[in-house]
Amino acid sequence: MQRALVVVDKKTGKSRGYGFLSFGDPDEFLAAWKQFNGKYVGSRPISLRKSSWKDRNVDIRKAKRQDSRAFLDYKHGK
Repeated sequence: MQRALVVVDKKTGKSRGYGFLSFGDPDEFLAAWKQFNGKYVGSRPISLRKSSWKDRNVDIRKAKRQDSRAFLDYKHGK
């Protein structure tokens, strides 16, 4: 697993009961799915699904991040 994100309520700071996992290899996802899908954490079942999002273009994300940094530097006079 590369990354994990638990979604929290902005007002209370408590977990909303779901999150996202990123796997570097499809075999890692398959192993996690076989091991955890349908198991329970407390009284809640775990449900693993492949994202329905299209593959994101990493170059575009990097460019947007650089543009926002340049804007912040300009705004703060750096």
